Amino acid sequence: MPAAASADRKLFLGARVKRLRRELGLTQTRMAEDLGVSPSYLNLLERNQRPVTAQVLLRLAEAYDLDLKSLSSDPDSGSATDLTEILSDQMFRDLGVPRHEIAEVAESAPGVAEAIVRLYRAYLDKRRLSEFGAVGRPEEGTFEQASPSDWVRDYIQAQKNYFGDLEEAADLLSADLKPEPQDFAAAARERLAKRHGIAVRIVPVDVLPESVRRFDHHRKRLFLSEVLTGAGRAFSLAYQLAMLENGELLDGLADRAAPPDRPTRNLLKVSLANYLAAAVLMPYAKFAEAAERTAYDVELIRARFGVSFEQACHRLTTLAKPGARGVPFFMVRVDSAGNISKRFAGAAFPFSRFGGACPRWNIHSSFRTPGRIITQIIETPDGQRYFTIARTVARVATPYSGDESELAIGMGCELKYAERLVYSRGLDLTDPVATGIGPACRICERPACPQRAAEPISRTLTVDDFSKSISPYPFASN
Repeated sequence: MPAAASADRKLFLGARVKRLRRELGLTQTRMAEDLGVSPSYLNLLERNQRPVTAQVLLRLAEAYDLDLKSLSSDPDSGSATDLTEILSDQMFRDLGVPRHEIAEVAESAPGVAEAIVRLYRAYLDKRRLSEFGAVGRPEEGTFEQASPSDWVRDYIQAQKNYFGDLEEAADLLSADLKPEPQDFAAAARERLAKRHGIAVRIVPVDVLPESVRRFDHHRKRLFLSEVLTGAGRAFSLAYQLAMLENGELLDGLADRAAPPDRPTRNLLKVSLANYLAAAVLMPYAKFAEAAERTAYDVELIRARFGVSFEQACHRLTTLAKPGARGVPFFMVRVDSAGNISKRFAGAAFPFSRFGGACPRWNIHSSFRTPGRIITQIIETPDGQRYFTIARTVARVATPYSGDESELAIGMGCELKYAERLVYSRGLDLTDPVATGIGPACRICERPACPQRAAEPISRTLTVDDFSKSISPYPFASN
């Protein structure tokens, strides 16, 4: 239970209770019934005109399978972290907004906080384009909306990377198929042929030079490139079944999200179809049980379900079903240049929203040990510690003369969950050696970092003629 619920301190959590109710799609009357209180009393709680009692907290936890920590005031979570990054920008430096004000805005007005985040992202996008001469300076025109990928990523994260409707649909389809994990492709091919009259063809790379999957609706043929691995082919088949048999569900979910334009809606629908395909390949109950039984050994899980390392890691970030939650993981995928192309989290995400991953995180060094899982305990500037693993992956079979397709997957969780992971065995988790990391260098204020690539924009550079610091960009502490 949150420490603030102690007898000597009143706990006002109106905004958080209201946000929870809206996320669950409940009316005040329905939630009041679940909690055993009157609608008028719940209204007072949401307006912070009554403190939340310990009894109400316990009923919330019981009724909605809620981790009470998620209701506690945390200035370093969610929108508060995003706002802290934004207000570190040079344009806001003179304001000196204290952390308690940032936390208050994020907690009391999450919608306003999200609006600020979107506006700042639009500003950054336009500023980056202007640096390449593609558009005028940001101050010369109006801001543009978030890119489709940013919008979809934020929407999925707002749902805690879990979609109950898709899980139910996946369970029904998987139960109907009744495939053995390693025989999913055969069962899917048979269903596509018998129910939909669709033939599957594996074709040479020169037939599909710029894609790995193409569905010919008129000729009822699904073409898969030969460069796809076995896991990739199985996923493509699951994706096609998801689109054919749950198209109305996917359309409904995409429309309900109210994306700003057609390209964003299309990307969201594809992302939801990918989620459904993964859930068909790895049904929730079986997958969650396997994860716990193997102590989250990704290689064993991958082999058991006939999926790739990346697919298994991604699925692990979705284990947020009420009453059957797994370890809340975060996951990123980066290329050898450090560009992040995938970012998902089942809980708090410890990395910068507006920059890349810290070079001190060993996900980058995993390229030196391809195919090998490496572990690391990291500590963020706020003192939070996380247990992480990293490993390189190759999504497709690349011709010898082709471009390098190797990527790195990084996955982790809060240190308190590490004892449940096979990768932590033999490590001292009570007094671990932790590597300090930060967000993007421009907003990171961790001192004396030898891998710093730029000074923080919120501090003054202190280079002089008489000394050389560990960091190439020393800066004043305040």
